[in-house]
Amino acid sequence: MKYLKYIFALLVITTLTNCKVTYSFTGADVGDAETFQVNFFQNNADLVEPGLDIDFTNALQDYIQNQTSLSLVNSGGDLIYEGEITEYRIAPMTATAQNTAAQNRLTVSVNVRYFNMKDTEKDFEKSFSFFYDYPANAQLIGGTKDEAFEVIFERLTQDIFNASLANW
Repeated sequence: MKYLKYIFALLVITTLTNCKVTYSFTGADVGDAETFQVNFFQNNADLVEPGLDIDFTNALQDYIQNQTSLSLVNSGGDLIYEGEITEYRIAPMTATAQNTAAQNRLTVSVNVRYFNMKDTEKDFEKSFSFFYDYPANAQLIGGTKDEAFEVIFERLTQDIFNASLANW
């Protein structure tokens, strides 16, 4: 019985090492890809927020790097993400009894083009959008802006990741 456990463990280990398993705990299916690149997401929104473009580009790079074993490259990636920020908008959401805004909403939208150089059937161009609500009496500066970007970028990068690699 003791030897049976060892034989079974050896059989499982041998099977797993002989097969190319591309499973990850995040559910990412990278196929045969080993590298990815995220090209600069230029801010083409009507309202331009300085630094939003580089912050979003970095957030997408970080998210993919943290969720997969892919290596980040500057060019020639097996998986390529590119696009532009198409919307950066602040709008009042709810009103008070005095007809003034009680809450504002910051919305950020990005258009993404995804190219899988190993499997072109998975290529797509898609828009993603998310928002952050904050009190109307708060200025969108400092900590409020940082928190808003963190919440929005987390959701956008997660949605882009799921659309491109999670096959959900």
